[in-house]
Amino acid sequence: MLYINDLTKNYGSFTAVNHLSLHIPAGDLFGFMGPNGAGKTTTIRIVCGLLRASSGQVRIGNTSAAVGSREMKRLIGYVPDFFGVYDNLKVREYMDLYGSMYGMYSRDIARLTDDLLELVNLSDKKEVYVDTLSRGMKQRLCVARALLHNPSLLILDEPSSGLDPRARVEMKELLKNLHSMGKTIVISSHILSELSEMCNSIGIMNRGQLLIAGRIEDVMGQIGGGNRMHIQIASGMETALRILKEQAGIKIESVRENEILILSNCTDQEINGFIGLMIQSQVILTGFYKEEGSLETLFMQLTGGSAQ
Repeated sequence: MLYINDLTKNYGSFTAVNHLSLHIPAGDLFGFMGPNGAGKTTTIRIVCGLLRASSGQVRIGNTSAAVGSREMKRLIGYVPDFFGVYDNLKVREYMDLYGSMYGMYSRDIARLTDDLLELVNLSDKKEVYVDTLSRGMKQRLCVARALLHNPSLLILDEPSSGLDPRARVEMKELLKNLHSMGKTIVISSHILSELSEMCNSIGIMNRGQLLIAGRIEDVMGQIGGGNRMHIQIASGMETALRILKEQAGIKIESVRENEILILSNCTDQEINGFIGLMIQSQVILTGFYKEEGSLETLFMQLTGGSAQ
């Protein structure tokens, strides 16, 4: 669906996006992650034709027209972080305005407006002025507007930004519903727990570079230390550390007075093996448990703990 090849954006001597290549298959709900300044929004704006790249190509499906061309823009529905609404326009008029920009017939706009407002749970707001809506309602209205011309690709930049908890849940359910309908969606977000619940694929950027991308389960499997393990020790700490350092697929994250925290991609059989070796070597264990890997853990590993 979306193909980005060797995309670069320079601002003088500063490189905001550094030779990024990415493929997002049709039907994916893709989560774009990274600290502030990682290059996510710059990449999104280039794909949407709002910013000119220094080099590289973007293709959507079989369309390889110039980025920012009318042909490419017709394939994209874009919901920005900060969206504009118009004073003295009702919801219906707002949808009419955007439909006319795409050269749609009035009867088609009216029919699709009814369907889309029902989809985003705003049917009862059709004759309400847009500027009187809550932020969550405005955000859902922007999703309806972005879908009006039936784009192949829906892109949302921080769709939950500034929303209260109830509005976030409503937005999450809306996006999951759209995904179940087969829509290809790209979401940039700082709320990693929401991405893990919604997305089936992710990409992590840092300092302009794409560090990793793919299906969530595949990405987690590629990273050594996808699982944290706590090993609690009463005596024999030095022996335990020596044994752990000899194991493949183990990284010692921290050592406390009576606990070692490791990152591991070992199988349960391999874990049983080195735990048994510790016991045979007279290490006295008081407990151990595995903490399943998460997007938060993965993010911190790859970005070196960069603050979001």
